[in-house]
Amino acid sequence: MSEPTALTYGDCMDIALYALAPRAKSRAEIHAHLLKRGSDPEVAAAVLDNLELQGLLNDLEFARIWTESRQRQKKLSKRTIAQELRGKGVPQEFIDEVLDEVDDEQEYQMAYQLAERKFRSCSHLEEEAIYRRVHSLLARKGFGHSVTARVMKELLTS
Repeated sequence: MSEPTALTYGDCMDIALYALAPRAKSRAEIHAHLLKRGSDPEVAAAVLDNLELQGLLNDLEFARIWTESRQRQKKLSKRTIAQELRGKGVPQEFIDEVLDEVDDEQEYQMAYQLAERKFRSCSHLEEEAIYRRVHSLLARKGFGHSVTARVMKELLTS
């Protein structure tokens, strides 16, 4: 039986580029992918450094793209997005920088629009049921109590 051969630098680069093709990924995601595929840790680090030098791998830019996408498509709160970015291995200083760019009023407006849509769909129900459904939706999206309370107060008084 022959021993499996270690992946060459070129093989690792190809694997990394294929992994980046569908969507941007964090350095930690690509690193984990390369190790899973059998790359030597030193070769993987060299590939990642080269990708960063080429501008193909940038955790700060990845965090910006991820945040914008998750807010636009999923209407997620800053807290939930931060949790996702941490799970993807993005350094905390990049997460903080990107989320500082998101305006609190912008986040409130997003929560209000989401809640208003849900409110309209269940407005035929009793007030307690409406409150429970809208509140649950906002909680699932990761909005904190202060935002949720403000939205609920505004919705129920209008």
